[in-house]
Amino acid sequence: MAVLEIRNLHASVDRKEILKGVTLTAKTGEIHSIMGPNGSGKSTLALAIAGHPRYKITKGEVLLDGENVLEMTPDERARKGLFLAFQHPVEIPGVSISKFLFNAYAALHANNGSSAAKDFPALLKKSLEGVGLGEDFSKRALNAGFSGGEKKRNEVLQLRMLKPKIALLDEIDSGLDIDALKTVAKVVKIQADETGIIVITHYQRILKHLNPDFVHIMVDGRIVKSGKHELAAQLEEKGYVQLLKEMGIDYNEKEGA
Repeated sequence: MAVLEIRNLHASVDRKEILKGVTLTAKTGEIHSIMGPNGSGKSTLALAIAGHPRYKITKGEVLLDGENVLEMTPDERARKGLFLAFQHPVEIPGVSISKFLFNAYAALHANNGSSAAKDFPALLKKSLEGVGLGEDFSKRALNAGFSGGEKKRNEVLQLRMLKPKIALLDEIDSGLDIDALKTVAKVVKIQADETGIIVITHYQRILKHLNPDFVHIMVDGRIVKSGKHELAAQLEEKGYVQLLKEMGIDYNEKEGA
């Protein structure tokens, strides 16, 4: 069983402190959801853990199975089993999805005796079917000209192909219609049998399909409350201002940084 431990994590962006002491533990088989208003630090948390160079860790630890990933390069973190589904996936013209996935799959299996060339075609076909996409989709350039829904399906396609230990899914539900939302949620839930999942979202709609084990509310760079799925329902019913007021937290709704 894989374990990700985030311990008192502080991080800054352009010398502005965003994360102010985040502590969270996620394990294989668990689905966590992080919710919070704009500017609360949700995406910063995901990008800092993944190793984005713009996000500077100023204090704290991030351990994956006891190893400090903050001492690793982004590609080393990925090889250890960390995965990030981007909120805004980058378009890469000239690189097909199949070529991208093959190289990523081969890099992850380079040292365990697995034959990537032999296993890859069947796995790609099965994974495409699982996210409701045809084989022609894999011939397209990575995210180039994709709709929002196609980009998010492509992110969960990578999730199924690479089978990480821990997956950070940053607003994987944005841009999805009802049918696509159900498909993406189904794939994520299936993958949760092998992977610890952390879903960052503003809304409860995907959580109704995922039924997460834990829901965390982040405000001003800190997790201020954790609970079960019912916490997300309370948040949808009352909104951040009212719910946080009941918790004794003074929060004025405004656009975050």
